[in-house]
Amino acid sequence: MTAAGIRRPSPGAAPAQGLIRPAAGLLRTAWLYVLSRRIPAALGLIVATAALLWAAMYWRWNIVGGAAAQQFIPLTTEAAAAAVIATTTHGPFGETERATGRWLPYLRLGMIVALTAAGVGALAAGAAGGHVPGGALVMLRNVAGLTGTGLFVAAAIGGAFAWTGPLAYLIVTEGAFAGSWTTPWIWPTRPPHDLGGALCAAGVLAAGTILITVRGERDHAAS
Repeated sequence: MTAAGIRRPSPGAAPAQGLIRPAAGLLRTAWLYVLSRRIPAALGLIVATAALLWAAMYWRWNIVGGAAAQQFIPLTTEAAAAAVIATTTHGPFGETERATGRWLPYLRLGMIVALTAAGVGALAAGAAGGHVPGGALVMLRNVAGLTGTGLFVAAAIGGAFAWTGPLAYLIVTEGAFAGSWTTPWIWPTRPPHDLGGALCAAGVLAAGTILITVRGERDHAAS
């Protein structure tokens, strides 16, 4: 018996397969992560909030009154989009991607960045139907900060309850408009180019993103 007839792979075949298999595995893991977090449905809901904003601007809903009245529908749609984004940190089966090791934090971070950008972009398109007080800059600030509040709640009590963060902040903001509060921590009440409000909103988003990226949502099954 000889080994003369055994075929040997060409010198470049093994390295190529060694690169393709990890890449294919990563793509499959990312796709399963997207499905398990219901991100396609989340994108659909974000588009729906943008459509609501467009309708409000086009048919001029709630355009009379003070600052609170003029901000109510835009701020509500921003809070709704932020709630949807934050809730996607929750998976019905927990974080099964922990088995993939080092890739899970990147998946969390990528999801937050992509959905936040999609939320801001969709609402900016929806605002094309009319004038949103403060313009796109205020919209970016509000969506970022509201998303951060949801991420904090996800890290503290679980992603399934992350929507309560933007909702609670929305209620507080409506009271702040009525009471003429001026603190930068209630950034929707601040002017478009207010540095303090922008820093507070960015800080909340950054802190919430770091918490979710490093620790993930609170997993009650594991606690």
